Amino acid sequence: MRAVTDPIRRAGRLFVTSASHPDTVMNKASLPVLISLSLLTACGGSNSDNANNGNPPPGAAMPITSDNGLSVAQESYQQASSSGDLAGLAASNGLTGNAGGGLFKPDIERPGIIDTLMQVPIPQTTVPCAAGGTLTISGNLEDPITPTLTAGDTISAEYEGCDDGIGEVIDGAIDFEVVAFSGDAVSGLYDMTMTMLLDNLQVTSAEDVVLANGDATATLNTLQAPYVEAAVSGGSMLSSNNSGTATLSGYSSAQTFDGTVFPSPYTLLTSGVLDSSELSGSVTYSTPVMFEGVDTNYPTVGEMLLVGDASSARIIAQANGIDVVIEIYSNTTGEGTPDATINTTWTELAGL
Repeated sequence: MRAVTDPIRRAGRLFVTSASHPDTVMNKASLPVLISLSLLTACGGSNSDNANNGNPPPGAAMPITSDNGLSVAQESYQQASSSGDLAGLAASNGLTGNAGGGLFKPDIERPGIIDTLMQVPIPQTTVPCAAGGTLTISGNLEDPITPTLTAGDTISAEYEGCDDGIGEVIDGAIDFEVVAFSGDAVSGLYDMTMTMLLDNLQVTSAEDVVLANGDATATLNTLQAPYVEAAVSGGSMLSSNNSGTATLSGYSSAQTFDGTVFPSPYTLLTSGVLDSSELSGSVTYSTPVMFEGVDTNYPTVGEMLLVGDASSARIIAQANGIDVVIEIYSNTTGEGTPDATINTTWTELAGL
């Protein structure tokens, strides 16, 4: 990964300098990015299939009907398709640039967690945030000299009323640990697995208050960048905002993006259980047919199966990348003749 040293490339990003290490520029940008409102409202999981991080287990499955089919599909798609975003926060060569269909695309100009991990002051430092509050950073790197990462390397960030100066105040803590790393951190060509733990992480803005609790395991492979593979899986993540609360349980998401060709194709597979205050019960989701699309466009291929109480629905991508068909079934397989069909668009499904 290229170090962010050019002042022009720093424009629009927030940097802080450690008082105890005045020559060290701490890249704080990656941490607020990772806890932005768009991320926390739909993220998930942990590295344990049985872990729930103290979050409540999913409620009873709800029936899916022609009356609620659209709303169930909207909430399920929005939450499930964004669950993979956590994989993109691991580093700048990952899936980090927001795009259509909930897929995050590579943005090699944006610094990421690797930059931060390799600049952690040992053992701890507290720095002021841009417009008030503090950020305390601590960590442990097995090799603090060589620009590389090793299994067991950690970083912890604790926010206390941290005002980033752009309209968000952050409280709470987030911890990272490197599980496995191979490749070259400096060039950005690597295969890495990292765990992340969010502990009462709250982001307050003029429009909303977002709170998240849970943990995730993300894998990011950039060895053949700009072809990138990213995956995230876990047990449970609860997030809440002014609109309600959502919990993803036993979830996984896997994405690819091939920037070696143009237009650039991407894929998305996702599964898990969603329990949302927007719904009357839980829904189990999966992608029996992988979503596929190009660039920032919505998928043109793929299906998402939603299973409820003695019922199901299929979200079916259409070849024009604009329209979506939702089929409602009075069985849990989503097969046979549908009881009802709902015609909609990706824009409506994504709530835009």
